[in-house]
Amino acid sequence: MGLLQDRIVVVTGASRGAGKGIALALGATGATVYVTGRTRNEGDAPLPGTVQGTADAVTAAGGKGIPVYCDHCDDESVQKLFEQVTVEQGRLDILVNNAGILRDKSFAKMNMDDFQLVVDVHLMGSANCSKAVWALMREQGYGRIVMTTSSSGMYGNFGQANYGAAKMAVVGLMNTLCIEGEKYNVKVNCL
Repeated sequence: MGLLQDRIVVVTGASRGAGKGIALALGATGATVYVTGRTRNEGDAPLPGTVQGTADAVTAAGGKGIPVYCDHCDDESVQKLFEQVTVEQGRLDILVNNAGILRDKSFAKMNMDDFQLVVDVHLMGSANCSKAVWALMREQGYGRIVMTTSSSGMYGNFGQANYGAAKMAVVGLMNTLCIEGEKYNVKVNCL
């Protein structure tokens, strides 16, 4: 039996990169992992850079991978995701807010629409998903929320004013949710 055997987990932005790695690691411990992202399959075959491809890899690693298309910036899409999880599983133990994008350019050349988009995906995506599970986790007296962040937020990185600002804002969100979740056994951390 794995460390997270029978735990129910949602990993956002899990079609590739760090999110895929997190989903695979959780699956290897026996968790049921809802693999979410905005990358859909084209045709019948699962592709390696899609939520279906990652879900299949999670299942092959020993967990149960369930693919769900979700735009984490869209309230309706987020609500559908977590309604599906609670209907199918009755609970949610762990949320990993990993969804993210890059639009790197020096600040002088950066389009403010790209600034807003990066902040929306990283910060608002994390806030939307956390808000969608907050009442459930408080009611069940258990929950773990993990948010991915970056040293770009703390120290800066050339060409990443938007990304750095978003990632530091995620740290602020985490700090407040830690305080508010403590008495309900809802723990919130950043990686």
